[in-house]
Amino acid sequence: MNNEVKIRIVCADDEENLLKIYSPYIEKTAVTFEYAPPTVAEFRARIEKTVSRFPYLAAEYCGNIIGYAYAGYYIPRAACDRACEVSIYLAEEARGMGLGKMLYSKLFEILSCQNITNIYASVAFAEKEDEYLSHASARFHSKMGFSEIGRFRKCGCKFGRWYDLIWFEKFIGSHETAKEFLPFPAIAANIQF
Repeated sequence: MNNEVKIRIVCADDEENLLKIYSPYIEKTAVTFEYAPPTVAEFRARIEKTVSRFPYLAAEYCGNIIGYAYAGYYIPRAACDRACEVSIYLAEEARGMGLGKMLYSKLFEILSCQNITNIYASVAFAEKEDEYLSHASARFHSKMGFSEIGRFRKCGCKFGRWYDLIWFEKFIGSHETAKEFLPFPAIAANIQF
């Protein structure tokens, strides 16, 4: 399958397909702390805001989007320009096949070209796995080289249960000299897919 998966930049007509992947995470899991899926227009606005500064990638297999990953502000302050938060969502049928690694690897490559040095991920966590939340995301981020740097205990309540939020960190660049942050639109034409 991996040889047939195409990673590409999200385009204007992708929001409905991406929302189809994201909505079950909202409705059936505690992976995200949102309670209700956004409208297509709201989701489109989120994508547009993201791509004005950061990459937003889709994974396609046989013409269908089966996953996506993107970066966003960690803290929207000039001193934190070289840090960002990343997120990833896969279609249920695409989990466990190495797609997450493919998407994150390409995302990190692009972020490195933008002179990002630190990437963060916030991961919902249950002390004991339950029907709404497994430890899969925490394990995945650890395998991708992230380290746990903090935990907010019982900070999210969903489905009548309390969940933690773990913050993970990964360095992808040198901190010896601070290079200027390059917005994604400024480098997008130079990215090879």
